Amino acid sequence: MDNYAIELLHITKVFPGIVANDDITLRVRYGEIHALLGENGAGKSTLMSVLFGLYQPEEGEILVNGKKAEIKNPRTANALGIGMVHQHFMLVQNFTVLENIVLGVETAKHGVLQMEEARKKVLALSERYGLNIDCDARVSDITVGMQQRVEILKMLYKDNNILIFDEPTAVLTPQEIDELMIIMQNLKREGKAIIFITHKLNEIKAVSDYCTVLRRGKCIGTCDVSTASVEDLSEMMVGRKIDFHLEKAPEHAGDAVLTLENVTLKSERNPNKNILNQVSFSVHKGEILCVAGIEGNGQSELVRVIVGLLKQNSGKILLNGEDVSHAPIRYRNVHGLAHVPEDRLATGVSPEANLTENLIMGRHRDRRLTRFGFHLRKKEAERDAGELLQRYDIRAAGLDVPVGSLSGGNVQKVVIAREFSFDATALVIAQPTRGVDIGATQFIHRHILEKRDQGCAVLLCSADLDELFRLSDRIITLYEGEITGCFQAGGISKEEIGYYMTGARRKEAETGV
Repeated sequence: MDNYAIELLHITKVFPGIVANDDITLRVRYGEIHALLGENGAGKSTLMSVLFGLYQPEEGEILVNGKKAEIKNPRTANALGIGMVHQHFMLVQNFTVLENIVLGVETAKHGVLQMEEARKKVLALSERYGLNIDCDARVSDITVGMQQRVEILKMLYKDNNILIFDEPTAVLTPQEIDELMIIMQNLKREGKAIIFITHKLNEIKAVSDYCTVLRRGKCIGTCDVSTASVEDLSEMMVGRKIDFHLEKAPEHAGDAVLTLENVTLKSERNPNKNILNQVSFSVHKGEILCVAGIEGNGQSELVRVIVGLLKQNSGKILLNGEDVSHAPIRYRNVHGLAHVPEDRLATGVSPEANLTENLIMGRHRDRRLTRFGFHLRKKEAERDAGELLQRYDIRAAGLDVPVGSLSGGNVQKVVIAREFSFDATALVIAQPTRGVDIGATQFIHRHILEKRDQGCAVLLCSADLDELFRLSDRIITLYEGEITGCFQAGGISKEEIGYYMTGARRKEAETGV
């Protein structure tokens, strides 16, 4: 008889209007990486939230080490040895790394925190598992990859042996993903039971022993990863064969639509450092210009400067030939600029607002949708929102549900649907498929190409090199805020472009200004 670390038996979890988990059984052993695969909204995160005590199931039971457990909250889960790295990190931004790790399990003596003992334990854990961190750095000042290390150390500090990773690679660079795969394998060798929630098939094949597939709240089956092909897994996930080929029509670039001339952005903390340094390029009608760079080299700031969220210190931004360098965000939007931000929850949607309200944002002043500029014409708004819901396959219980209650991938579809519905001449997109399943990724890629073929100028920033190479007509590389090269699609390999992304090579090239 198998000795399982955890057993979720016949779990059913219901929300108003939707059965998120429908009679699901999952068993995981120690010393095993067990992948939980499914499309966005399949019920993966809900099931793990039940295991971690964030939700209570309507039916079913949980066994930990063979014994029935009543997991009422995360504190109970931690006491049972269960830890979870959430898709959206649960860190206090103003606290240091060390303070975040010990939060909730602090050791005190005579009312004084014993931080030196905690520091020694954290440093020992970081060395043992290859999780190098700076204990004294503020979380707000470290990279996303480093924040994930902090989350992992939080679990290890609490001596958790059952580890849940919820979409852990969604916000990481390719290099950080490779590092995480090594860390997970080290934890497996230590005898930890690991549940790996993902929809990235190559990552499952790289590290997982077994894979359980969910589809629309139901368990489709569990398979041995060593004997299952990528095609097998994808068909189990979506219920049909996936065509991995993306048809891309020849490029017919026209006039420049979006142009940057010597744009420079100085660091607020260090005035002697430029986050963007003399950046110049143009994006033309009917082309996709991709920006390749390791996270933290200015891509995020570049996007925010273009759309008006940050103000450059010098240089010009031209939209359809007009200087919009000092124009407010709304002016740029009205005059043809649409924006898909990299952080969908923080800047892409209003989580508390419902689906209809989020899908018409930006058009809410349209006379067809509002009366006197502030009274919403509900019937017209819901008709427009309903059309976008259907076209972009957004899976929700209804138009009146808060967007924050949707899965991460469906939130991303809301942002894509809204921004792509504008009659924009320039489309600035950051991380369009981060945390999105393979079926939705194909869907979004086709819509991006459709916008390009309709004559839109598309600027695309992504940490996913496969995505850049699939979609780009041209690629520019960015390192420490400077353009290090510009290449035609097919004119450079992934291996070569890595040298330009790290600043090891530079190429004086025509960037299209």
